[in-house]
Amino acid sequence: MCSKPHHTIATDTISVGDSLSGDQTIISRNDRFVLGFFKPGTSQNYYIGIWYKFSVETVVWVANRDAPLLDSFSSKLTLQDGNLVLLSDFNNTPIWSTNLASSTLDTMEVVLGDDGNLVLRDRSNQNVVYWRSFDYPTDTLLPGGKLGFNKKTNQTQQLTSWRNQEDPATGFYGLKSNGTNQYFIYWNNSELFWNSGEWDEKSKSFGSVPDLRLNSIYNFSSFNFTFYNKSIISRFVMDLSGQMKQLTWSESMHNWTMYWVEPKRFCDVYGVCGPFGNCNQDTQKCECLPGFTPRSPTNWSLQDSSGGCVRSTPLQCGSKDVFSPIPTSKLPDNPQLSTEITSAEACKSACEAKCSCNAYNFDHQCQCWDGVIMNFNQLASPGRPATFYTRHAATEIRSPVPVSPAGVRKRNTLVLKISIPVFILVATIMGVLGYIYLFKRIKANKRGVLTELLKSKATYKDSPNTNMFDDGKTEGETQELQIFNLGCLTLATNNFCLKNKLGEGGFGLVYKGKLQNGQEIAVKRLSTNSEQGIEEFKNEVVLIYKLQHRNLVKLLGCCAEGKENMLIYEYMPKRSLDAFLFDPRNKAQLNWDKRFDIIGGIARGLLYLHRDSRLRVIHRDLKVSNILLDDNMTPKISDFGMARIFGGDQIIANTSRVVGTFGYMSPEYIMGGKFSEKSDVFSYGVLILEIVSGKRNNSFYSPEQPVNLLLHTWSLWNEVKWSEVVDEALGCSYSPSEVMKCVHIGLLCVQNRAIDRPTMAEVDTMLGSETGRPAPKEPPYSSPGSSDKSGFQPIHCSNNNFTITTVEGR
Repeated sequence: MCSKPHHTIATDTISVGDSLSGDQTIISRNDRFVLGFFKPGTSQNYYIGIWYKFSVETVVWVANRDAPLLDSFSSKLTLQDGNLVLLSDFNNTPIWSTNLASSTLDTMEVVLGDDGNLVLRDRSNQNVVYWRSFDYPTDTLLPGGKLGFNKKTNQTQQLTSWRNQEDPATGFYGLKSNGTNQYFIYWNNSELFWNSGEWDEKSKSFGSVPDLRLNSIYNFSSFNFTFYNKSIISRFVMDLSGQMKQLTWSESMHNWTMYWVEPKRFCDVYGVCGPFGNCNQDTQKCECLPGFTPRSPTNWSLQDSSGGCVRSTPLQCGSKDVFSPIPTSKLPDNPQLSTEITSAEACKSACEAKCSCNAYNFDHQCQCWDGVIMNFNQLASPGRPATFYTRHAATEIRSPVPVSPAGVRKRNTLVLKISIPVFILVATIMGVLGYIYLFKRIKANKRGVLTELLKSKATYKDSPNTNMFDDGKTEGETQELQIFNLGCLTLATNNFCLKNKLGEGGFGLVYKGKLQNGQEIAVKRLSTNSEQGIEEFKNEVVLIYKLQHRNLVKLLGCCAEGKENMLIYEYMPKRSLDAFLFDPRNKAQLNWDKRFDIIGGIARGLLYLHRDSRLRVIHRDLKVSNILLDDNMTPKISDFGMARIFGGDQIIANTSRVVGTFGYMSPEYIMGGKFSEKSDVFSYGVLILEIVSGKRNNSFYSPEQPVNLLLHTWSLWNEVKWSEVVDEALGCSYSPSEVMKCVHIGLLCVQNRAIDRPTMAEVDTMLGSETGRPAPKEPPYSSPGSSDKSGFQPIHCSNNNFTITTVEGR
């Protein structure tokens, strides 16, 4: 939204004779919402809207969304004949109005409430309300608002997306009810592709969306929601992506966090990429099918891909055209079936014979696509992929780039852009025999197979991108992975000189390096004298390259040559958090504001792993030494070798191989091998208390008095002496309310029972508010030597801060 300053003409009211124009605004009584003219992004159009005062780019209501103005200073919003009216630029023509029966009451007024509701009422009797903006929502539902049929206005209240990021005009996606207690998302007001299921009064939830229910945070009833804690700031938005999202404001991070989204998969949205578009679930972005380009690159840059794609080169028709295979587990909509055709070759010939035929597929029957191809979703879901053949002009097809023999390539790095069609076809031909062979090879020589896997992929210029490790079962935000050769990394690290050593972990040393292009990198070198760690190496490559977030460390690439296996990361100049937090010489650089920002940043990164990314990832080794800091002291979670992916409905998993670091592991994980999101929450709670206190969890341990930081903090909390937890290096330079909040949240996270601990979404909400936190329960305490029937030995603490990779049951 336009960032130029606005000028308030009144506290929260427009009375008869008043008007708004230019940069004038009114502001709700407690400075929550603003009403005025705005320009979205770089658009030259003006609109009357309501936005948050603390987040000016977040517009929650627009009056004239389909009737923009060219100038705000020659336009005005005023009361006229008992209506709130927006008059146009130069000739005072009504552009928008509340459309009430004409009245000449001088006691009418318009008031903007702290709930974001703009109300036209009688000043002499404020209970008489003539019109409310809540009855006419645009794309946003605020607490106190409601969706459904309004008997008073005789209209259906629904949410409709913006057209794009800079155009609030009525978009293609809408959320509404059809008169029942369930809600639907439509495309173009016609195609239904998502529904909430019926509202169940007994369970207080929707049948298809059990997460959207009455709970301890907000009172939700059939799309009418209010918060028990009024300090929580949240909104529902019908996003221009076609997804319904609930966003919650994080005061600590000063931005919005996604709390809930439906449909969960971006590519399940109907028509999201338009005609001849390809929905890429990994990047959550639209692409064009091979041979096509965006119809409007400008709209695509504004996240409006509804116009789809057009051909780059016209078809020549007949045998002069060629077909290219693309694997998919969801074929596009509306194929034409030909039951008489019984072979793939005949199916191809049938499509080739019609100039309007753009693609075909043959799987027991022939399917052809004449005209527009809609809702193509490459590898959309698990299952046996089908092969979709798209038609191109022969002049578009290029030859693959040959792969140079080992030792001949002169470039330092090679970006692998693997052809998914080739990979799927080869995998299909090899079938079960290839899988058995690969499994045996992995058991026989893990390093050798990994090296072959890295080097065996050819590069094709015009093929969709994928990754050498992609098994089609996981989804996430991908990035381009680079394969580094050993010579390049040897040169970059000065032959792995000890002077370049940054640190040492459970699987080897980490070195600083500098590439020939000047880029600084961090090289994690797996120890060559142990077989341990190969699975963790591959696991980290598989996971982290798919995840991109400002609070996660970025993996640039990897190297696997001979017995050498290395991971290459972005270089973090400030190194790890423990180098500051536990070093008396450096901890002075961590003032309270930086510590609080780090606590919030880690929370956002962990929330992304648990809820917001397309992979639900459990880190399993969250600790201070795995939090890296960039130049701005922004925290980034690192070391995903122990991480595990959870399925969409999976809540908990078991293992007989407990991995992690003592002092950070939850009791249910140590004692029973059970891990979940709440295991990471426990580790995060330990992190919070360590950041506040500047002490390690295990620093309190002695054989005579086995007390850790958690129990020490718990004792001080009960004695209302929580301020004694604070690091002495901070002196009195800290915010008491923020410290108490962090100690409180830390104790909530380290409660003994997993069910009592908050989720990371709840943690993020609590960090941004001052109230609404339940009382914590006592942290776990296990005396050395005790065990339980699971066979796992409880371990109270350890002075070893390295990651433990194998703790077998005894």
